[in-house]
Amino acid sequence: MTAYPRAMDAIGRKQLEVALAALGELLEARDARYEVVLVGGGNLILRGLISRPTTKDIDILGARTAAGVERMRPMPEPLRSAIVDVARTFGLADDWLNTGPDALLDLGLPEGFATRLERRDFGGLVTWLAGWFDMVCFKLYATVDQGPRSRHVQDLRDLQPGRDALLEAGRWATSHDPSPGFRSLLVEALEHLGVEDADAALG
Repeated sequence: MTAYPRAMDAIGRKQLEVALAALGELLEARDARYEVVLVGGGNLILRGLISRPTTKDIDILGARTAAGVERMRPMPEPLRSAIVDVARTFGLADDWLNTGPDALLDLGLPEGFATRLERRDFGGLVTWLAGWFDMVCFKLYATVDQGPRSRHVQDLRDLQPGRDALLEAGRWATSHDPSPGFRSLLVEALEHLGVEDADAALG
């Protein structure tokens, strides 16, 4: 039986870059090529935008196409297989690269999302990293969903959004969940982040 390294609980920036490079090289060797849009903490760590040094995984929002961002669920088998092979080589969890947050596509991305993507090439894997404002939107939404003690709050503080950016992100978040209960929690989160009179300011 083949012995694999024990899966790591957390992955740092250098490990992420090495794993992505290995994945791209493996895909290229197998005559496969994918373009993916990355979000989440892994995206922020790769871009050097947050203070926390590690993440559990990298989140794929979807495939980057000429039409925009399209869902990748189920993940194409050649990509899924290569991800697992890299995981076993480097001691990562089999889902170190996954499509967990693709529900964000259901009700639309922030306006101008595609224009803010940053491209990085890794051989057979082209990654598109979500922009600063888009990550403010996603992290605010996640803060409301998971609470003020979640890691998303610190990520938001590291991104240092001002009042206007937070309010704009809040308006986007309510387009995904217009319920009174969500708005109430959103207002609390915005006030916790320093936005006074958030309820009235949201409109």
